[in-house]
Amino acid sequence: MARITNSDTLPFVESRYELGMLASQRVRDLNGGAEPVVDKEDDKLTVVALREIATGRVDIENLRHEFIQSYKETPVAADGEDSLEIAVAEDPKLREIDAELENILVAEPVDPSETEETAELSAE
Repeated sequence: MARITNSDTLPFVESRYELGMLASQRVRDLNGGAEPVVDKEDDKLTVVALREIATGRVDIENLRHEFIQSYKETPVAADGEDSLEIAVAEDPKLREIDAELENILVAEPVDPSETEETAELSAE
């Protein structure tokens, strides 16, 4: 077992909280096939990730970026669909909202003179 302490890693990260986030991201990278930048020996990937951070041989900015990107939602096309627009259109709630908006717009056409009067009133 490696003897890595928080104080070994803090010169490279801003806080213990960030250390946990970045180490977890590095473990995901290592599990995904990334090559360790330190000798793996018989250590678990968590220890390897902490040792990499403590040595400063891993790109911290890149890890931060990967961590943030991993939590952003990515739109996915529905099974068998070619585009994301079709997948969104198939969502029943979105179709219902679209239908309601369309009915409102068709039922209440906007008169161009009304928008001018509204603009004059708001200017006063």
